[in-house]
Amino acid sequence: MSSSLSVYLLDPKAARALVGSGDDQLLDVIRDRFGDDLAADDRYFSSRIAEGAPTAYEALRAVVHGGPYDEEYAFQYGYAYKRLCSLTGSFLDNSSFCPFRGDWLETVDEGLRALRIKAVSVADFGYGGLPGGIPSYDLPRCGEWTHEECLEALEQFERTKQEGHAPPLEPEVVDAVMDVIGWLRHAEARPGLGVVGFVS
Repeated sequence: MSSSLSVYLLDPKAARALVGSGDDQLLDVIRDRFGDDLAADDRYFSSRIAEGAPTAYEALRAVVHGGPYDEEYAFQYGYAYKRLCSLTGSFLDNSSFCPFRGDWLETVDEGLRALRIKAVSVADFGYGGLPGGIPSYDLPRCGEWTHEECLEALEQFERTKQEGHAPPLEPEVVDAVMDVIGWLRHAEARPGLGVVGFVS
């Protein structure tokens, strides 16, 4: 079975603040502008919805209002938070991470560490929880890098380059590491913005 990593450039603190915000205007905008996307998700999860899972919009409403949640269907609330991040942030290239199998994220982290980049970890996207009490025992998993962590990771990368420390890495790991460096550069160019990633 394969997984995918989706990453977004946004202010992680602002994204977390949407949880429990009670922003009905935001919900109205999403329903009006992205109703087709919500309906497509409902078709995809129709059997689970028939069992009692909330619809995509119901899950989104629960997240924006801070609950109530039915933990049996935690996945719907995770995808609702992902939708909030996708609508308030910018999608970043994930070509090296979609799809992936097995311990690929850990393998990329080994490549980052070989380049002495320790401030960020792509594997952390697969182990983090969701903010604001959103149940998260099910996929998707979520993690975030702050703007400061992104800057620190870039500094570590630049130091490694200056020192001429370039260990041999597999070509696909190099590609993935360069994707990560691209994400960090996007964050560097936008003060206050970081990266939020979802493994599903």
